[in-house]
Order: sequence, then C-alpha cells, then structure tokens
Amino acid sequence: MELNELLINLPSQKIQDLNYTLVTKADVINQIADKTGIDKADVSASVEAFFNIVKSNMASGHNIYVRGFGSFINKKRKKKIARNISRNTAIVIDEHYIPSFKPAKIFVNKIKNSDKVKQMAESMAHDDTNEMEENG
Repeated sequence: MELNELLINLPSQKIQDLNYTLVTKADVINQIADKTGIDKADVSASVEAFFNIVKSNMASGHNIYVRGFGSFINKKRKKKIARNISRNTAIVIDEHYIPSFKPAKIFVNKIKNSDKVKQMAESMAHDDTNEMEENG
C-alpha cells in the first residue's frame, strides 16, 4: 500500500501518531513566497492556476509530464462487479478513469535517500514492534 493510500484510509489521530507533518496548500504558498520574495497573493494565484490547468487537462483526457517531478496520469479501471454488503446485492461498476500521480525516478531517489524519511521509517518500525509485543 502506498503512503498516500495509507494516509487517506487512516483516521486523523492515527496520522498524527505516525509523526507525519502534513503540508497544506497554504504552507506551500507561504514557502514559495518566502523563498522567491513574490507577494503571497501572486503566488496563490499561480498555484491555483497550476492546479486548475492540471485538472482541466486531465478532465480532457490529457496526461501531464513535469520533468524531474513526475506525471499526472489518468489510470483506466476495468469494469467490475462489486458487492453491496448491507443489501447483499451485486453492483456493476463500469469502466472508468481515475487521476493518479507517478513520481519521476529522480524524485523517488530523493525520497529514498532522505535521512529524515529513513528516520521516520525506523521510528514507525520500532513503534510497530512495540505495539506487537504489547498486544502479543
């Protein structure tokens, strides 16, 4: 399971327990404004324009490639039959597309080689071991 899927499926308290710092769009805007000296309102407008362009292009069926960062792609999901457990009925889910992000190799390597991420992974592994021993 990818980190994004893990964070989406966890309650907010569990996310805090993982010692992850969540960075909001406002935080990104503030960091860009601080590093560039550009007014926050202008940075905010640029960031919003970027997200709107990504969304509108993906909605039009286009994938977006940002060299050294990654690709925003539409992933195809096959038609499938799912179960409605409460009614005990089958539901047909038609073929559809979902937005996805695939990081570039240079981006992945930067994360893999990050000392901070390694420390967090060791901390999580240590916490999991302790939890298993307690529940043992």
